[in-house]
Amino acid sequence: MQEIDIVAYAFSQFAKMDSAAFELSKLNWKIKRYKKGDFYNEHRTVCKFLGFIIDGVFRSYVVDEKSGEEKNVFLYSGNQFVVTFKSFINQQPCDYHTQAMTDALVVHIHIDDLLQLYQQSHQWETFGRLLAQEAFNIAMDRAESFVFKSPEQRYLDLIKYHPQIFNNIPLYHISSYLGIQGPSLSRIRKRLTGK
Repeated sequence: MQEIDIVAYAFSQFAKMDSAAFELSKLNWKIKRYKKGDFYNEHRTVCKFLGFIIDGVFRSYVVDEKSGEEKNVFLYSGNQFVVTFKSFINQQPCDYHTQAMTDALVVHIHIDDLLQLYQQSHQWETFGRLLAQEAFNIAMDRAESFVFKSPEQRYLDLIKYHPQIFNNIPLYHISSYLGIQGPSLSRIRKRLTGK
């Protein structure tokens, strides 16, 4: 299956977009390969692209100014969107880095092309609304998980939304994302595999 066909299928599932509406965008999508460590978007730059991950894993992270420690905020993996959404929709500099954690393949579209599609088609308008809702839900779930969920529950959520993540990235990145230390992650994994 061609990369663009994968995106078309994902959009039909995500936004019930039909092939005629998706066809309007076909010339706007570009394929980009990332090497491990390449940036999708850097801190203080404006995010110009909405990406759809065909293969690979990305993270958004902040750097603690005092300690220099990197703290993972969001993870993105195959068949998911990668975008620094606040920067993207407001066209303002980003608050964090977004970086490839593995070699990756992304199909992306420029914001100007996307805004034009919103004006051309109600299905694309609907897609934009659903995308905004999805970004809001992800951000709220992430924030609320630190208030209402235990580290073990956050770990189980990670497995649910990123099932292949443990095969692709080092455990210290997972610990950072979960907001726990490495030994705590080891205890959680041992406890769950013992069940």
